[in-house]
Amino acid sequence: MSAKVLSAGLSGLAAELVEAESDIGSGDIGSFIIVGLPDASISEAKERVRSALRNSGLSLPKLKITINLAPADLRKQGPNYDLPIALSILLASGQLPSGCLRQVMCLGELSLDGQTRPVSGVLPAACLAKELGLRAIIVPAGNAAEAQIVDGLTVWPATDLKQIIGQLRGLSQPLTIKRLDNNSIEPAVVVDFSHVCGQETAKRALEIAAAGNHNLLMIGPPGSGKTMLAKAVPGILTGLAADEAIEVAKIYSIAGYLKGANQPPSIRPFRSPHHSASAASIIGGGSWPSPGEISLAHRGVLFLDELPEFSRAVLEGLRQPLEDGFATINRTIGQLIFPAQFLLIAAMNPCPCGFFGDNRQVCRCSSRQIANYRRKLSGPLLDRLDLQLTIQRVRPADFSYGVKLESSAEVRRRVESARQQQKQRLAGTKFLTNGDLTPLAIKQFCLIDRYGQALLRQAVDQLNLSARGYFRVLRLARTIADLANEPTIAKIHLAESLQYRFANY
Repeated sequence: MSAKVLSAGLSGLAAELVEAESDIGSGDIGSFIIVGLPDASISEAKERVRSALRNSGLSLPKLKITINLAPADLRKQGPNYDLPIALSILLASGQLPSGCLRQVMCLGELSLDGQTRPVSGVLPAACLAKELGLRAIIVPAGNAAEAQIVDGLTVWPATDLKQIIGQLRGLSQPLTIKRLDNNSIEPAVVVDFSHVCGQETAKRALEIAAAGNHNLLMIGPPGSGKTMLAKAVPGILTGLAADEAIEVAKIYSIAGYLKGANQPPSIRPFRSPHHSASAASIIGGGSWPSPGEISLAHRGVLFLDELPEFSRAVLEGLRQPLEDGFATINRTIGQLIFPAQFLLIAAMNPCPCGFFGDNRQVCRCSSRQIANYRRKLSGPLLDRLDLQLTIQRVRPADFSYGVKLESSAEVRRRVESARQQQKQRLAGTKFLTNGDLTPLAIKQFCLIDRYGQALLRQAVDQLNLSARGYFRVLRLARTIADLANEPTIAKIHLAESLQYRFANY
């Protein structure tokens, strides 16, 4: 006799339908085979399922058991299939009523005593279940709140195998979950713009970066406030839209960071990996690829402090995601694509000792050391950073106690106004902000007055702008014009854009 239970597997950010088919028949008595391109953790599932059934007071048929995870050409990974495998065996052996799992998806890991354990990727699976019109999804109790993020889908939380079997037999009512308010993954925003003394030029640059989603590089000595400025950026960004929040929540679900959260995040992510992190952890990868820091920062901020100290593999690996908005990872199992549309805020010292050009301490580095240090950042990478800013230490006069400084809330209102203008202008296109515009779209949406056109031609001739640099200057000028509520890019907007394009570096 055979039976089928619906489950889900992951392919990048998307969930794909997987059917756990169980067949019990003649052959080697007591043999247990799992086919369908399983990895090692799934091959070990037969021992977990065998023990979980026995310790839950259920019997494992003493016949040949064959489990097929279909489709056979999709590689399966992780312990998510323990629960569907166990339930398909019980269905095939007649220990569960026929049809009790019709139009029901389930996934979860089983411990040896039959308890369920939380797994990753529940949110994409729940979204798939809703898209397919299924009536319910069975998940471990630790993932139930996460599954409830998807509206209109019945969630059955399973604490252990015995409990879910009782529910399916009609011996008990499905458990209910009490929704908790504001229980989501949120970054801790602790720095307000009003906490930052001085650095008015840097604040202005960060406002422009936030308004148009433009990448920014800050170059300055230690103690100039680069890290503090970067940490203030989430406070001036607009909140996540509903579709963006679900998109971010899916990534965190796949990475295993969403367990226990029953609300998608409302604040944009802020990720700050250490410079010793590997390329796989930043870009994404591994033997079974998982999202990296650039994907965890999707729709939010990625802060890379001490930029030249990151490995060359990391720095060069950033180039394609910065251009395309997604990370492509190729492995023998196939090609996986993870979204990576983030605002890059990078910081670095001007030289190895950090004091080149400082107005307080003398640089100890030779010209050769400085050149080698700066050579770590390639031209193509720097070309993708719209704003390049040299900052100095805060002067004693800037520490003006009793003077009220502009808060993040005030700056955020201007950013929201600029983003609203972009939303209206780009309605009906695939673009959300000026920073997303392609060269063809720039020609359509970035209109320049005749004085601005003359300045731009002069800049191309004298500053040796590359084609990419030319279009990025225009994108940046469009955002500056939006902050000024101007429909057309003027000479003053282009002049400010060009000022940020070339740091004293």
